[in-house]
Amino acid sequence: MKRLLFLPLLCWCLLIMAASQPFTFGLLTDIHISKSNPTPLEDLNNSVNELNQNPDIAFVIVSGDVTESGDSLSMVAVKAVLDRLQVPYYITSGNHETKWSESGCKDFADVFGSDRFCFLYNDCCFIGFNSGPVIKMADGHVAPQDITWVREQLDKLPEGTPVFPVTHYPLQTGDVDNWYDVTNMLRRYNVQAVLGGHYHRNLLFNCDGIPDVLHRSNLRANQPVGGYSVLSVAADSIRFSEKVIGEPARQWLALPFGQHDYGEPDSALLPDFSVNEQYHMVHRKWQTALEVGIYAAPAVDGNTVYLGDDEGKFYALSLADGSVQWTYQTGSRIVSTACVADGKVVFGSTDGNICCLNQADGKLLWKVTTGKAVMGCPVVDKGIVYIGGSDGCFRALYLKNGKQKWVFDQVEGYIESRPCLYEGNIYFGAWGTYLYALRQSDGSLLWKWNNGSKNDKFSPAAVWPVASDGKIFITAPDRYFTALDAQTGEVVWRTKEHVVRETVGISTDGKMIFSRCMNDYVVAMDATADTPVTLWNHNAQYGYDHNPSMLMEKDGVIVFGTKNGLLHGIDAATGKVVWRHKIGNSVLNTVYQLSGDACVVSSSDGTVTYIEVR
Repeated sequence: MKRLLFLPLLCWCLLIMAASQPFTFGLLTDIHISKSNPTPLEDLNNSVNELNQNPDIAFVIVSGDVTESGDSLSMVAVKAVLDRLQVPYYITSGNHETKWSESGCKDFADVFGSDRFCFLYNDCCFIGFNSGPVIKMADGHVAPQDITWVREQLDKLPEGTPVFPVTHYPLQTGDVDNWYDVTNMLRRYNVQAVLGGHYHRNLLFNCDGIPDVLHRSNLRANQPVGGYSVLSVAADSIRFSEKVIGEPARQWLALPFGQHDYGEPDSALLPDFSVNEQYHMVHRKWQTALEVGIYAAPAVDGNTVYLGDDEGKFYALSLADGSVQWTYQTGSRIVSTACVADGKVVFGSTDGNICCLNQADGKLLWKVTTGKAVMGCPVVDKGIVYIGGSDGCFRALYLKNGKQKWVFDQVEGYIESRPCLYEGNIYFGAWGTYLYALRQSDGSLLWKWNNGSKNDKFSPAAVWPVASDGKIFITAPDRYFTALDAQTGEVVWRTKEHVVRETVGISTDGKMIFSRCMNDYVVAMDATADTPVTLWNHNAQYGYDHNPSMLMEKDGVIVFGTKNGLLHGIDAATGKVVWRHKIGNSVLNTVYQLSGDACVVSSSDGTVTYIEVR
């Protein structure tokens, strides 16, 4: 027995001796290279120059938001500068690479090799992984497959190895929706501190007992020059210093280095699911955990649910019990919501293809290669598929064989939404500031409309437009509810009264338009009026929310989900909440409503759930 106790103790002593060898490394974060602003690139060059002049720097960590808009040209520019470093660097992504991305977040891995890293230095483990929301405007999120990967890497280490996780967001409520899944896993290991950025300033957070240290942005902001961070690990401490360009490093924090035991999680910090006890009429008929993030809404036809996942796999699930009927593997992430028609299922993939599968067995019938990611959601009408991508094109394809009927090739920015077909025209937005109206017959431009902003972050691009009474209705990040004349694109009315954002829905009879406000309230507007007439505005008590998931209505019940996993059923006539059900704590995608009492919903936590109200 003494020998069994002695060997682990000896290993631990040797590990401490090795890890106690002092070393220093640099940390860059929130670089925000922009195509239109040269200053961030100058700030990055200055930091790299100084890091190269410091012989003590062993390596450099880069913890996300390296670009402003997630575009490949900016990433290539960042890489060119970082490649000048005379020491190794290790990089992960931030929300600006994952929320706004013409490639559907694929470019980051294409340019840098991966958004994950794991390496040992002086027997300390540094492990980086993405914590940003993918495509959706939402809280940060660590995908299920990334949590699995981190656990697998850390399980390979000798027990007691000092670990430094690297994320962009701090792992706490309000920043990362499933932070507790990550911290509950990390507390099993000898974590010294989580390293990150996002807040653009030096901060120390306590994430359920685990120290989470945020660092200054590389940007100069309103100062003459920018800066970076220098971290030094010694036998008993980790010292954090801010290094302003041209000035001596200034230490602002020291944490103990050594063996840490974080004990059990604090259950009081976990999300509250007590709402489910209040609404006993809501039941989960089934829930399927795919264990991979899902950012596409489900499509349902007959007895089957169709959707794709974060690793490019497309599923057909049984509507009866959620079991997998068949799968089809694409080359990259799927965020496109599928459309099913005439025995075929069509969707886009970020591998650059529009795919059409046999509905019965998942066999590929045809695919169209576009050259860039396809995140747009298709609609099918009279044997024609209408879908947009990231290559500046919106296409009309024959459902039978994928051959092109027409293409509109003048789209500015990339497309992620589902278009609206109305009275012979097709309407969609893109991340280039415009909402487009094309003639369905030949793809010619009827009109395009801009909300007055030149900033592409205010584009009407995530919303799925709806139409009624000769008008097109949208909401956008500018927080206006907008009604446009369907034929001319002229503004019929616009109102900012309700502070709406990127969510819209329409009643079955076309007389009411719905939207979810950014704080608690759901609003219904009169679709027939030529001025903004509010029919009701009701407090649904979901808190702050900016998740672009649309509102669906059937049989007089509006259903929608929030960024923190809360599903709502609302009376369409009054706006009053009929039921609620909390599925998880992560983004719920747009719901597929089967009836007023049943729906199917997918979540970024990797689950697909059939909900019944009885």
